[in-house]
Amino acid sequence: MKKLSFFLRFSIFIFLSFIVIYLGIYVYAFFSPKLELTNLGKVFIYDKNDNLIYQGSGSSDWISLDDISSNLKNAVISVEDKNFYSHHGFDYLRILKGFYLLIKNHGIVEGASTISQQYIKNMYLTFDQTWSRKLEEAFLTIELEVHYSKDSILEGYLNTINYGEGNYGIEDASQYYFNKSSKDLSLEEAIMLAGIPKNPSNYNPVSNYDLCIERAKIVASTMVKNGYITKEEYDSLFLNKIPIYGKRKQNNSQMILYYQNAVLNELENIKEVPKSLMESGGLKIYTAFDMEAEQKMEEAILKQMGNQEELQVASVMVDPKSGGVIALTGGLNYAKSQYNRALMAKRQVGSTMKPFLYYAALENGLVSSSVFKSEETTFHYDNDKTYAPHNYNDIYGNKDITMASAIAYSDNIYAVKTHLFLGMDTLGNVANRCGIKEELPANPSLALGTTELNMLDFAQGYQTLANGGDQMDLFFIRKVEDLDGNVLFERKSEHDYVLNSNDVFILNEMLTSTSNAAFNDYTTPTALSLASRMSRKYALKTGTTNTDSWSVGYTPSLLMLVWVGNDEAKDVDYTASLYGKEIWLSTMENYLKDDEWYDVPSNVVGVVKDAISGDNDLSSLHNVLFYYVKGTELVNNLE
Repeated sequence: MKKLSFFLRFSIFIFLSFIVIYLGIYVYAFFSPKLELTNLGKVFIYDKNDNLIYQGSGSSDWISLDDISSNLKNAVISVEDKNFYSHHGFDYLRILKGFYLLIKNHGIVEGASTISQQYIKNMYLTFDQTWSRKLEEAFLTIELEVHYSKDSILEGYLNTINYGEGNYGIEDASQYYFNKSSKDLSLEEAIMLAGIPKNPSNYNPVSNYDLCIERAKIVASTMVKNGYITKEEYDSLFLNKIPIYGKRKQNNSQMILYYQNAVLNELENIKEVPKSLMESGGLKIYTAFDMEAEQKMEEAILKQMGNQEELQVASVMVDPKSGGVIALTGGLNYAKSQYNRALMAKRQVGSTMKPFLYYAALENGLVSSSVFKSEETTFHYDNDKTYAPHNYNDIYGNKDITMASAIAYSDNIYAVKTHLFLGMDTLGNVANRCGIKEELPANPSLALGTTELNMLDFAQGYQTLANGGDQMDLFFIRKVEDLDGNVLFERKSEHDYVLNSNDVFILNEMLTSTSNAAFNDYTTPTALSLASRMSRKYALKTGTTNTDSWSVGYTPSLLMLVWVGNDEAKDVDYTASLYGKEIWLSTMENYLKDDEWYDVPSNVVGVVKDAISGDNDLSSLHNVLFYYVKGTELVNNLE
């Protein structure tokens, strides 16, 4: 009996303590500063010319609740929070039911978040699942409830929720999916939109119409259950296919959201911009984005790969003089896959690693006409270890070839000989000096790009080559302001000459050999098929592994990397390489206007020699201009 009495008193104490704490939180929330709903969580992203290109977590036109279809409001309340107008931020019965189902089914069956809680979540750039984040969410939900009416909360929620395909807010979604204002939505259209936020990437009708309708029927069934529509109305729904518009008046791009994703990813790492700012206002983010570059890149990708089901693509365009990333895609279609391969994936880079090797060779005494023999070779290293690489299609010159021709043919034997000649740690050191952050193993196959790299990390290294040895960190964001125009962050230009500009110029000249017909001999240069459509000189290197295809090239004002492969790292055939090269050339040619080649440094001279042998044979049909640092013109054969 005493135990029962103690338990009763203890339970009453706990209950009263909970009430006191709960009321205290409500009082504290009441006297806290009022949140500004129409600005809360807004993110404005601007391009390099300060033109607005994206607005997330908020609609460009804040729509009054009175101007939103009653069908839409009823559908949202029915499926998301049927007790919305009667609870005070939390639906405790749903929470208890959720715990019961969790225990009964050994897993989460249904969520218990209210519209107020979901609205608070949408005010943040990130959705951390930490306890501190959940407690903060709970307090802000209470703060929201004590300061605003239910209609105001619902209005804010509908103006900020994610409706997929880059649409935030009901008006944007209505215009995009159905080409009409949200006040004019039919019952079927309203129900379809109400179902999207559960999983925006899968339940929107552009990505998957059938899944959208399946979800819409679930929404409709809750409306019957909650008395918003009759069973007869339910039975008449979705008997015919609903027309989908699927366009926006501006920036109708399948890929631009990959860039936006990269911007927000970079924003998280800028310590000058506090995450808490999103609770009380919004941000204006000024980027390096170039809409024309993005459009030219997307047009080229879709022309080559628009009907692809297996292969994927990632591409990045960089202004090497500033380090600004002007265009990016992490896949073929953001609506179908939000996985940003340019940011997140690591893939083997193949022979596109070789330019860093050949810069190291120039820096360590070799010259562009230095020769090694191209022949099938088994290399011995570390006493008892062997390595036997092969050239593409087992094609070998079986003779001495120059470094320039080794680049033109992407000769693997020449590359490994150079790598071992220099010492296997040299290549990794040069690549890291160029800005590649990945730790590179000192092994024979590193010269052939067997190490997996992230595209942006790789682009950082190539920026240094394209900028004459002057390294500048790649960036998306130029400046960040709050909505009042106060500058929170502004990028300062920092650069560092980490390479010898003479040697970089010579390397860049050698990289033009991949499309130079003068190197036609026992095999052809790897990009010769592009030569007839090139209107200017390009430094270009391709790389192919069993699973990956890369095309990387640049001029003084533009660097572009293209990767083609599949997410499962399955083998690809020659078409992957063809797609990549065509995308690269088409984009470069259609985007670049006037672009001068690199000036010849004062300490560099040109000498006409045979492209393959490096001999001073003026009668040769393969004569090209080799460049040397003054005084090294006579250095040739090192074997």
